[in-house]
Amino acid sequence: MGIFSQELPPIQNYSPVDYGAQNQNWSLSQSDDKYVYAANNGGLLEFNGINWNLYPSPNGSTLRSVKAFMGLVYTGCYMEFGFWKRNSYGELFYNSISNKLPVELLEDEEFWNIVTLDNYILFQSLERIYVYNVSDNSVKVIETRTSRAKIFNINGTIYFHSIVNGLFKIENGEKVLVSNHYLLKKFVVAGIFSVNNRTILVTEKGDFYFLENEDLVPWHNPLKEQSNAVNVYSSIQLADGSIALGTISHGIYLISKKGDVITNIDQENGLNNNTVLSILEDVEHNLWLALDNGISIINIDSPFNEYIDRNGKLGVVYASAVFKDYFYLGTNQGLFYKRINSKGDFELISGTEGQVWLLKKFDDVLFCGHNNGTYAVSQDQAKLISNFPGTWDIKDIPNHRDMLLQGNFNGLSVLERINGNWVFKNKIEGFGISSRFLEFIGDTKVAVNREFKGIFELELDNDFSKVVEEKNEASKGTGASLSTYLGNVLYASNNGIFKYNENTQTFVIDTVLTTIFYDNNDNPVGIFIADEQSKRLWSFTNSNIVYASPEKFNSSSKINKIAIPSDVRRNLGVLGFESLTPINNEKYLIGMSNGYLTLDLKKLTSKEYSIRINSISRKSNDSETEKISLDSTTTFNYTQNNLFFSYHVPEFDKYTEVNYQYQLEGIHEQWSDFASVSNVSFENLPYGNYTFNVRARVGNDISTNIASYSFRIERPWYLSNMAILLYVLCFFLSGFFVHRLYKNYYRRQREQLLSDGKKKLKRKKLKAQKKIVQIKNEKLREEVANKNRELAISTMSIIKRNEFLNTIKDQLKKNANNPEVKSVIRTIDRNINNSDDWKFFEDAFNNADKDFLKKVKNLHPELTANDLRLCAYLRLNLSSKEIAPLLNISLRSVEVKRYRLRKKMNLLHKDGLTDHIMNI
Repeated sequence: MGIFSQELPPIQNYSPVDYGAQNQNWSLSQSDDKYVYAANNGGLLEFNGINWNLYPSPNGSTLRSVKAFMGLVYTGCYMEFGFWKRNSYGELFYNSISNKLPVELLEDEEFWNIVTLDNYILFQSLERIYVYNVSDNSVKVIETRTSRAKIFNINGTIYFHSIVNGLFKIENGEKVLVSNHYLLKKFVVAGIFSVNNRTILVTEKGDFYFLENEDLVPWHNPLKEQSNAVNVYSSIQLADGSIALGTISHGIYLISKKGDVITNIDQENGLNNNTVLSILEDVEHNLWLALDNGISIINIDSPFNEYIDRNGKLGVVYASAVFKDYFYLGTNQGLFYKRINSKGDFELISGTEGQVWLLKKFDDVLFCGHNNGTYAVSQDQAKLISNFPGTWDIKDIPNHRDMLLQGNFNGLSVLERINGNWVFKNKIEGFGISSRFLEFIGDTKVAVNREFKGIFELELDNDFSKVVEEKNEASKGTGASLSTYLGNVLYASNNGIFKYNENTQTFVIDTVLTTIFYDNNDNPVGIFIADEQSKRLWSFTNSNIVYASPEKFNSSSKINKIAIPSDVRRNLGVLGFESLTPINNEKYLIGMSNGYLTLDLKKLTSKEYSIRINSISRKSNDSETEKISLDSTTTFNYTQNNLFFSYHVPEFDKYTEVNYQYQLEGIHEQWSDFASVSNVSFENLPYGNYTFNVRARVGNDISTNIASYSFRIERPWYLSNMAILLYVLCFFLSGFFVHRLYKNYYRRQREQLLSDGKKKLKRKKLKAQKKIVQIKNEKLREEVANKNRELAISTMSIIKRNEFLNTIKDQLKKNANNPEVKSVIRTIDRNINNSDDWKFFEDAFNNADKDFLKKVKNLHPELTANDLRLCAYLRLNLSSKEIAPLLNISLRSVEVKRYRLRKKMNLLHKDGLTDHIMNI
């Protein structure tokens, strides 16, 4: 198990909360497809490495036993036994055997144990063994009476123990007494094994006996040296011949074939519970423990062993060393020690409290680099030999066996051996920069790396007391470190590995090492650590521990990768301060933030992994999730286009990480990124043909197969062939109707255009007619104006003539007595009152102002002809003075006429006569 008694294989614990069932687990078994089954108080537990499934007991009672055999899972419980078979949906269904028995079960019979032999399944209760033949389904009953139902298959022979009668075996379907030794009637047999072709019995008290014929010969008792209170309940012989014993209160003991106790693992150092009810060794040699409270897995064959500092006493481990039967750990809390294989805890060496940076052996002395300086360590003592603070590293000085060069917080210093004792000699003057990484590149020449300041190449004087020459080479990246591998001084950073060239005295890229270490996205992070003794160069990435080693038949190096989970990488202390120490040629100790790991390169093996699809379920928008068959290609309705896939690789190693990558041909031709999630869902998939592919990466290995499932999603009804035919028909019909509509539309448009054209022509015609009317009106207005002018001229002519005649008349009246004069006066009067003149005036006036006199007569029918004549003159806007000659009356008479006319028209005082006549 290892050179340190407290370092244990990796342990994984599953509580009832994790697996979703009750506390107690009574039995364990593994199927050919690597599924692990547990008989639990709540039913049958199934675990595939990712998910737990619980199948309730067939009659609701506690399952006591389970055995996977030839694709079936056999179980036994209260008054019932039978087998579970997987259907095409990936689920287990129970089939009873006990209800087809030729005999009745005994009252309250319970089946505690199941073993297989050839084609036979043996179900054991406290009173009977039922032998079930899988070939013909027949059952034979063997009467037994035991106090604890234990049945053992040793090299093809079935044994069982009765505390009343002794040890029996089954031959030809019958029980045969092997031994009735008195011890067999005193103690319950908890296990029977074959060691070196000898049969060994172990009792419930932890006593071992060789079965020699019918006699029991004691074997030296390793458990009694551990504890006298050991009570063995379960046992199993492992593939390597060692024995695992499960106890009631002390966890599990591993016993070698020689009878030595390899280790004891209990609740204090990692198990869920101290009561181990059943033990299973799976095909990869992991130990499964069915506990009184939970289930634990111990990775016995893991290359990693671990020491977990559960109480935080140690702190972060920065350095380690095995020296003269002592094991030392340098942490941020101080220097701790314990004897190799001691069961005791680590103890702090007094005076070393504080940060330890280094543990290194030179000749026969172990040096401790500390914040305080440098200590020389012997057993449980540490002596401060240099108080020059902060010792990072110590190096041999070429050709000076009695001198050592130290790298310190404030530069370089020298240790010297005087009379066999190492003492501080001097600080090297001329250089005061912190010197965590240093390597000799000449007898007196040292390379010192200081991260962002680059590499300092220092030429020291022959006394190693001062720097005589300093050369600074620029930094080549971050995360830089110096180491010596295969005689070459290497400078490593995030940009590659550089080798010191003695000819150019510079660091140049080492293409070989850079290529093998920086070949993908998983590049080194942190420092490089060289193991010159084993010729290995180590580094850490985010998911691997990587080392380079020389090829056997050429001078190049090959890369080796050891996969680790990402959470383990994050737990490897402070980035850039990784600690890896060789214990021997093939074993290394790796410091962690809560203890340490040991890595055994001899246990590294190559495995092949296979992936399988566990289950497929579908869901439509309006229904519950429904599982579907895994056996054949399936066609889904278009509403069932939400699919869920679950898959797994059955891997149970704590330090092996499984990641999955999937592809859905038909929609996602590219593979997804690797992820730890073991299921994927696709929602609202369009119709079409699909193939789901999934593969796994286990550590750095790709699964040997690609699990696939092909399926088809039908077209929705509205995209079916019939629907498409209808769509085409509808398209043509719609085209036809649209054509008709457009035809009618354009016909109506044409008619509308013709109608609009006619309307436009009509409007143009009306407009032309209006224009003609307008022209005629204008012509009429001109004619009226001409008539008015003629009327005015004629009126003025009449006025002038009458005025002239009146003037003559007035002169003739002076000789009125003359008969001839009187005759002339009468002639003048006749001409002044000539009705022809009025008729001419009236016609001219009516032409100029049509129907005016009629309108006036209609409005005022009482008007006389003389009144109408006055209205006509007023219409022409003539003054009373102008009217008097026309009427052949005086001006006064005109005013009287106007007054009388107002009376006849009933005009108000405020209304003007002329205005009233003008407005008619």
